Amino acid sequence: MEKFEKLTAIAAPMPLINIDTDMIIPKQFLKTIKRTGLGVSAFYEMRYNLDGSNKPDFVLNKEAYKDANILVAGDNFGCGSSREHAPWALLDFGIRCVISTSFADIFYNNCFKNGILPVIVTEEQLRLLMKDAEKGSNSRMVVDLENQNIETSDGDVITFDVDQHSKHCLINGLDDIGLTLEKVVSIDAFETKMAQSAPWV
Repeated sequence: MEKFEKLTAIAAPMPLINIDTDMIIPKQFLKTIKRTGLGVSAFYEMRYNLDGSNKPDFVLNKEAYKDANILVAGDNFGCGSSREHAPWALLDFGIRCVISTSFADIFYNNCFKNGILPVIVTEEQLRLLMKDAEKGSNSRMVVDLENQNIETSDGDVITFDVDQHSKHCLINGLDDIGLTLEKVVSIDAFETKMAQSAPWV
């Protein structure tokens, strides 16, 4: 998993509430178990017309936001079913950080496990960030996980809280497997001991 330390990127405004996981990645794209290739289908129904052409009014189709790596979204982002494909799709699209006033619990935890930083802010802070994101390609924000703050393009700084275990995993690029492998020396020692004391197991 790619490490997340400090991200300087364009932020895209998506001021919709209750963006659920089916809106992020519709059910017809859940057949794969690969973490790659889903970005093209992210926000499918909002992003494409029935003939497959882009909807020009959708924020991530606009030229100013085509390279956005930060999403500033409305309340209750990631609600609905607990599909892990949702953060897979966002990450494959290029989104490394989602900022909102609240997230669905399962989606929130899945983000950390897949290299995305979900940041919870107050309504007042979200309004400030949303306004900054509306500047288009000039809406370059800095998300500093180590120091737990966000700097807007105008130099305003917002601090945020984050679970320290989740922070450790993101900064070091550790998913569940990587976290387990940090203990590989202890695991090998245990296996060796077990093989000697209980060879029949």
